[in-house]
Amino acid sequence: MARKRILSPGVLMAAALLAGCSALTVPAFAAGSTPAFIDQQDGNSAAQNKLNKSQFKDVKVSVDNNGIATLSGTVSLYEYKKDAANRVRKAKGVNAVRNEIEVTGKGEPVSDEELKKKLGEKLTYDRVGYGNAFNSITMSVENGVVTLGGHARTDVDKDSAVALVSTYPGVKDVVDDIEVDPTSIMDDQTRLAIARAVYGYPSLNKYAIDPAKPIRISVQNGHVELYGVVDSKADKDAAYLRANSVPGVFSVKNYLQVAGQQSESDSK
Repeated sequence: MARKRILSPGVLMAAALLAGCSALTVPAFAAGSTPAFIDQQDGNSAAQNKLNKSQFKDVKVSVDNNGIATLSGTVSLYEYKKDAANRVRKAKGVNAVRNEIEVTGKGEPVSDEELKKKLGEKLTYDRVGYGNAFNSITMSVENGVVTLGGHARTDVDKDSAVALVSTYPGVKDVVDDIEVDPTSIMDDQTRLAIARAVYGYPSLNKYAIDPAKPIRISVQNGHVELYGVVDSKADKDAAYLRANSVPGVFSVKNYLQVAGQQSESDSK
């Protein structure tokens, strides 16, 4: 009589995670061609007409004879700054956009510390149900400028994080340094195998409970990186050993942090 296999909660979560995974800007001109010169007044009018929304009421645009549009003024959200540039770039006769708009924010100024805390909370739950545990996105804030780094499993995950930060009040600019992991069927299989190995281990199964606090698994061509916060050094070591035991893994870098302790990495 065939025995029925019972999957552990960790294995089920791992399967569910992978199921969800499935300045001056100058455009390029054709070889040998040069940008057409335009009437400055016509260019200004066409560009300004693209900014006929209330959020751009304090934005001015000036287009020179080379078709370079300079945006100035203020908006309340960084999202509006980006949108203004995108709109003007589509105006007839505009060949490039220089975006000098200042983001003033809404209401009272937000400190860097508060901004980092609020954005961190939102990013931890971003893309939950779509392979959230396979993203390990970092963030720093300085004078309202948010720099995003780390790894995203897909371009969609990266774009989601950037959009979330761009629309948050108090953000003055966004620097996108997120790396997207290479597209690879082998790496996808490795991610699932590591998730099973890690979350299926009794002492590590608890990290599958809260979707915002998983052990984050990043894989690039068989090389594995672990991120997140664990309760003890024993849990950190166990996660490393479990990940390193998966066939096809070339190396494991352990960036897991033990709660209340300084971070250190183990790699082989």
